[in-house]
Amino acid sequence: MTNRILTPTRRTFLKTTLAGAGALGLSGGLALGAGRTTDTLRLTWGNFGLTFIAKQRGELEKRLKDEGIKVEWVGPFPNHAPTMQAVTGGTADFAFGGSTTPALAAILAGSPLVFAQFFIYSPRTTAIIAREGSGIEKIEDLVGRSIAVNRSGLGEFIAVAALEQKGIDRSKVNFVYLNPPDAAPALAAGKVDAWSMWSPGVDIARLEYKARDIFIEERDLPFQIDFNTYLTRRDFVEQNPDLVRAFNAAIVAEGEWASKNNAEAEDIAQQGLKYAPEIRDHFVSLKRQYVPYAADDKDFLGKLQTAADWLVERKVLPEAITVADHAVKV
Repeated sequence: MTNRILTPTRRTFLKTTLAGAGALGLSGGLALGAGRTTDTLRLTWGNFGLTFIAKQRGELEKRLKDEGIKVEWVGPFPNHAPTMQAVTGGTADFAFGGSTTPALAAILAGSPLVFAQFFIYSPRTTAIIAREGSGIEKIEDLVGRSIAVNRSGLGEFIAVAALEQKGIDRSKVNFVYLNPPDAAPALAAGKVDAWSMWSPGVDIARLEYKARDIFIEERDLPFQIDFNTYLTRRDFVEQNPDLVRAFNAAIVAEGEWASKNNAEAEDIAQQGLKYAPEIRDHFVSLKRQYVPYAADDKDFLGKLQTAADWLVERKVLPEAITVADHAVKV
């Protein structure tokens, strides 16, 4: 009887190698080895952000296909909250890189979500803008005036932080809670005097309504309140660490490409929200960077913990949370 020489497949090789890494304690909080229960990865998407760029380019799918993983795109979604609901409900496997604050709120409410990959987009372009002719030139001028914000969202947080920085009690400013599609026309019509908003909404308003900046997050805020994150379910990580590792590597590669190819990335991003060429050109000039942070990066988790504590102190989050307990490195 002759002995057969077995040549391991790429997948077998990866499983063996990663299992060894897990045995050495290199896999982080859950100390996971390797494995998968499915070869399909269901990814949520919207018409903006790094995931949209990845979907349009198709390179992420090719990379995962090389790992024997088929991608199914679930969406489009208008914002982060419904993507988390889809993941929690089991109709998708990853939320699409949205805000950390609603993610923390969902986790505190009992959702079995965990942070698998973080990003910081730089420069931070969230801003408070005032409409032309409002007479508002600086944050202090907001006293007795109205500002549109999204309730318990980044717009409200930035407005609160800006007022606190100037020693102004928020009760002296009229907060008008509007979602972005309603806030833009309200600003244009003079129904509100100012708007706290992220890109590209704030950039569109500057161009179309000749609004002016009175506070810019990157320039005027010494710390970051909110970050971008990819979330999945805890049981999905435990059962499919191979897929989580593969996705993390693929989205990090996508961020590296977008950071090095700003003009091409901004051309793709414009396809989603179809804003004016002038706004695209502005984004190209910013040379935006997509900086990844692993879920066990202690320095990053320290920044996120500081942000979470700030939100708890202001009762945005209902109770304290230790963010590291909900971040998993596989």
